[in-house]
Amino acid sequence: MPSVCFYFQVHQPFRLKRYSHFDIGNSHQYFDEENNRRIMEKVASKCYLPTDNTILNLIKRYGKDFKVSYSITGVAIEQMQRYSPETIESFMRLADTGCVEFLGETYYHSLSAVYDPAEFEEQVKAHSELMNDLFGITPKVFRNTELIYENRIGQMVEKLGFNGMIAEGVDDVLGWRSPNYLYTAAGTKMPLLLKNYRLSDDIAFRFSNRGWGEFPLTSDKFANWVHQISGSGETVNLFMDYETFGEHQWADSGIFQFLEHLPEAILRHPDWNFKTPSEVVSAYKPVAELPFHRLTSWADVDRDLTAWRGNNMQHSALNQAYEFAYQLKQADPFVQDIWRRLQTSDHFYYMCTKWFADGDVHAYFSPYQSPYDAFINYMNVMQDFRKYYLDGESVAHCGLSTQKVEISRSQLEVETIIEPNLEELFDTTDLQRELEYDGQIKLPF
Repeated sequence: MPSVCFYFQVHQPFRLKRYSHFDIGNSHQYFDEENNRRIMEKVASKCYLPTDNTILNLIKRYGKDFKVSYSITGVAIEQMQRYSPETIESFMRLADTGCVEFLGETYYHSLSAVYDPAEFEEQVKAHSELMNDLFGITPKVFRNTELIYENRIGQMVEKLGFNGMIAEGVDDVLGWRSPNYLYTAAGTKMPLLLKNYRLSDDIAFRFSNRGWGEFPLTSDKFANWVHQISGSGETVNLFMDYETFGEHQWADSGIFQFLEHLPEAILRHPDWNFKTPSEVVSAYKPVAELPFHRLTSWADVDRDLTAWRGNNMQHSALNQAYEFAYQLKQADPFVQDIWRRLQTSDHFYYMCTKWFADGDVHAYFSPYQSPYDAFINYMNVMQDFRKYYLDGESVAHCGLSTQKVEISRSQLEVETIIEPNLEELFDTTDLQRELEYDGQIKLPF
């Protein structure tokens, strides 16, 4: 019986405050507390809570016949803990159903798999520990940041003990092959699940596009496309951002009604079912080894890494982020945490200078007026951070502190550990620069 495998990415970065040249050496307030709070509360209200509720109702309706999976970054969990604890409770209720799988991920949604294998391993282990503390599970299938993948990354993931990994079904890698089968990662025995990006993007990007030839997309129409794969595939992997529901595709587009009726439409065909990634790995055998000849991701038309390192600004910023990694491994844990938040891939994504359709997507997500603005802001922060560390000033002297998640399966009330002077880490005054998601990229060069 062929299967539909739903996977949702849940991520929110710690966005930086506006940090000028004159702040260097004078302020260690890097993160925009008020903006991060506002965005988490908004996305929780528009997406996380209503979509969780829809998924929970579908599981109650269909029982074990409907299943989904999530990868929730550590930095997203931390922000839920601070600003929207009801969202954590909502995901816990989903975990209790037994119909939801939680995947492995880098805790800080970083590019460490590409730049620092040792750091990558630490972040993956930290994320697995968080998933165990929060949901009582240890992830068995891995999803790298932005589905970034190459043969070497697959080999690292297998050594970390994962039973499977998901990646993008990139055309030039697949060639004549179909993404609707299980493959073996090159140089390993680990299965690869490949995203069917055409069907996934029909929901994630084209659903409300009135200029699309298939508009409007109904659950029956989509299920018919899925059913056409019968006999030429074993698993249709629908991977997308969770914010697709209610945030990227607004509620008035009909996206929640689509989701609510999709399981019935899929299950109407008696040969089809829903499985989690671990169940797909258990149910089907890989049909072949699939080597990747380049780094791939699920971003943009090229499905490569140019969204994060496609220009000199991004390369310079990434070098700054990783060049003193060894020194920071010996640093105070609070300093390490700040450094790792500065590794989050979104900071480099905002510096992308792509044009046309890809550029529109980047502008939508960026809180900056231009990629150049994002670069200058980030480098100012990094200059101060580096000066602070190399000067050997202590965390206590600088007033730096972080707030960590302390939530277990046995408690739904949030416990918070707050070190002294938490406010020193965040900017809470710059409300007039709140993110509105409507800026257009205007390059100064």
